[in-house]
Amino acid sequence: MTYRAVEVLSSTALVIAEDTRHSRRLLDHYRITTPLRSYHEHNEAKETPRLIARLSEGESIALISDAGTPLVSDPGARLVDAALVAGIKVVPVPGASAVMAALVGGGLSLDRFTFFGFLPRKGKERGEMIAAIVSSPVTSVVYEAPSRVADTLNDLAGAGAGERRAVVARELTKQFEEFRRGSVAELASVYSVTDPKGEVVLLVAGASRVGASESELSSAAAELLGAGKSAREVMEHLISDLGAPRNLAYRIAHAREQ
Repeated sequence: MTYRAVEVLSSTALVIAEDTRHSRRLLDHYRITTPLRSYHEHNEAKETPRLIARLSEGESIALISDAGTPLVSDPGARLVDAALVAGIKVVPVPGASAVMAALVGGGLSLDRFTFFGFLPRKGKERGEMIAAIVSSPVTSVVYEAPSRVADTLNDLAGAGAGERRAVVARELTKQFEEFRRGSVAELASVYSVTDPKGEVVLLVAGASRVGASESELSSAAAELLGAGKSAREVMEHLISDLGAPRNLAYRIAHAREQ
């Protein structure tokens, strides 16, 4: 909780949250007396026009999440879209985010990542999402219920990602924060015995690239150098986009200098 968040929540006309019982404890802790109202997937269609009317009259309303960040696998997108259509300013107040906390503490690549949110529980759509994670060349981030962590890890292992590096991060930014690292198969074995407790974020490393041949790398380097790219830019392209080992990429990129 930041000083700015306390100030904003204390000064708005209304705070809306998915679970008012949970959020009331937070507001009470910081002695925030702003009125609190529920806003969730079952009432957002009815409540959104009422909230937009109040905002249009000049009132300020704060949307908070039970944990993490609003709209990120949480309600709020409908309200934000409606506010923007109505010409109402939307101001983000950054705070805890499980996605970013997991990536920063997880130890996997941060160059690029894909956030999948909560996976479907079953059916064709779940299979497609599992396949997308297994084939992705970048780190995948998944929210998962504690009781389904083992099933998801086993499905990933069964789809060919058993040896892939993975992280199960739970209760991020809270008292019992924990990171458990290992291969997908190793973690599947751990959580097949006992479910993790609390909010869970699952990270899966991207699939290894299949490197291009040396002749293909040389051709790509020649084309880039001919287009005016520097040797360093060429080297980075060969490594990041074509999967070349760093030593080989350096030698090919600097071949003209030798």
